[in-house]
Amino acid sequence: MEQFPDLDRVLFTEEEIRNRVKELGTSITQDYAGKSIVVISVLRGAAIFMADLVREIHLPIEMDYMAISSYGNGAKSSGVVRILKDLTCSIEDRHVLIAEDILDSGLTLRYLMKNLESRNPASLQVATLLRKDTPNQADIPCNTSDLNVRLIYCGYGLDYANGIETYLVLEF
Repeated sequence: MEQFPDLDRVLFTEEEIRNRVKELGTSITQDYAGKSIVVISVLRGAAIFMADLVREIHLPIEMDYMAISSYGNGAKSSGVVRILKDLTCSIEDRHVLIAEDILDSGLTLRYLMKNLESRNPASLQVATLLRKDTPNQADIPCNTSDLNVRLIYCGYGLDYANGIETYLVLEF
């Protein structure tokens, strides 16, 4: 925690995160039984979560990546959503799962979902590791973890002002 002096404590251990990712993978495998899926990571924060999640999904999978931003270099959303990198594969008539590190306000994710829905996927779902307890959070149905946070976090690949820290989830 020395490199993040304004962070307070570890909220979830590596083992707790690993177990929850495994549970999510098992649930997704059951939900999509007999189907192949495209799993999309929103860079940079969700990349490590997606890599661990797809190892726990026992189905044919194609992975792709998007980079979108509403944060800039700060820890608070700017409210302006920009696509910085788009998908390389077509998702038309395919089952799509967005692997999201954390559901915060949900505004950026809602924008992303509308964008992807316009590409006519067979289905579109979200799997998220963390859900931030945020007032007025967008109503986004997702296969979610029961790991909830109240404040700001970083770690396990979650980006904090465009920095990356692995296998810790920390709170201010």
